[in-house]
Amino acid sequence: MRLISINIGQEQTLIRPNKTEQTGIFKKPVTGSVQITETGLPGDFIGDSEHHGGPDQAIYIYGMVDYDWWARELGRETFPGLFGENLTISELSSADFNIGDLLHIGAATLQVTAPRIPCGTLAGRMEIPPFAKQFRFAERPGLYCRVIREGMVQSGDPVTVVKYPHETVSIVEAMRDYYQPDLSAATLQRYLNAPIASRMRKEKSAHESTHPPQTTRQSPD
Repeated sequence: MRLISINIGQEQTLIRPNKTEQTGIFKKPVTGSVQITETGLPGDFIGDSEHHGGPDQAIYIYGMVDYDWWARELGRETFPGLFGENLTISELSSADFNIGDLLHIGAATLQVTAPRIPCGTLAGRMEIPPFAKQFRFAERPGLYCRVIREGMVQSGDPVTVVKYPHETVSIVEAMRDYYQPDLSAATLQRYLNAPIASRMRKEKSAHESTHPPQTTRQSPD
C-alpha cells in the first residue's frame, strides 16, 4: 500500500435543505511533505468539533479499494478527498481493519480508533439526501486514527500495517454496533478493553452503566 494523496480542507459554507454550516469536508490534495501532528494536519478546518477531530480522531483515512466500489455503485467518478478524508491510501479496504491496528506512513505512526459514522454533512457534500443511510449499509466507513508518532509524510510513501495483537473489535463491527441500542455487557466490555476513540469510550461507558455484570445466583439449599 502507498499514500496516494494528502488532503486538507479550508473553511467553506455548505447549504443543506434545513441547515447552513461551516465545514472542512471539501478537502483538496496538497503537494510536498506535510507534518502530521497529534491533532491532525495543520490548516485542516474542523467545523463540528463535538463529533470530529481531537486527539483520538485526528486523522481520517479512506482507501482506493472502497472508492473504486463507490464509483461502480454510484456510477460516478470518485477522487481523493471526496469523503473528506485526510489521507487516501491505495489498496486499502476499511473492512480489513480492527480497532488498534497501526499504520506506519512515512515518519508517522497512526492507530485505528473508530469508523466514520455518516452524517448530514457527508450527504450534503455528495448532494445525495439519503447518502448517510447508503454509506451506513455499504459498510466501507474508512478509518479514524490517533497519532502515535508525529512525523512528515508525502504522497508516494509506503504504508505498513501492524495488526493489533490483543482482543479488539473490527471496524465494521464497530460501525454496526453504533446503531444497536442494546449490546450485551460482555460486548460492551470488549469495546472498553480495546483502544477505542474517546467519544466511543464515553458512549460505551454510559451503556455499560445500564448493563451491570451478571452474577451467578446460587440455588437455595
